[in-house]
Amino acid sequence: MTTDTLDKIDKRILELLQLNAKTTIKEIAQDLSLSTTPIFERIKRMEAQGIISQYVALVNAKKIGKKLRAFIEISIVDHSMTAINTFVEAIKDYAEVIECHHVTGDSDFLIVILTEDIESYNRFITYKLSKAPNVGKVRSSFSLSTKKWTTAIKI
Repeated sequence: MTTDTLDKIDKRILELLQLNAKTTIKEIAQDLSLSTTPIFERIKRMEAQGIISQYVALVNAKKIGKKLRAFIEISIVDHSMTAINTFVEAIKDYAEVIECHHVTGDSDFLIVILTEDIESYNRFITYKLSKAPNVGKVRSSFSLSTKKWTTAIKI
């Protein structure tokens, strides 16, 4: 299913749920001037089709002590599928890693990590990333401030 097959009601439901996943079916129905049954059915359909993949609580990283966000470019040594998959599986096991992207350009992967401070970042690099299979070159950048951050996708 693509956005071409989503009508205005589906799109509005998605917009509301992206702003607040705790929005009730009743509140969505009121916003759209519909009864709750079609709203419920549309949400269930979009869940079944994978358009809505999950509902989450967005945690403020700084409030839980994760004050350092690092963007790490990684070049791997072996580009065979087996080596790539082995690297990815290792990276996915690290709690500090919140994103891992296979990218084009000068690097092969871009990961985003959250740590408490520069010391915990150093421990991550020294005791985890440097020991991950197939890691060649590593280059890090740090976020000084966040100017825009959203999980909402324009529909």
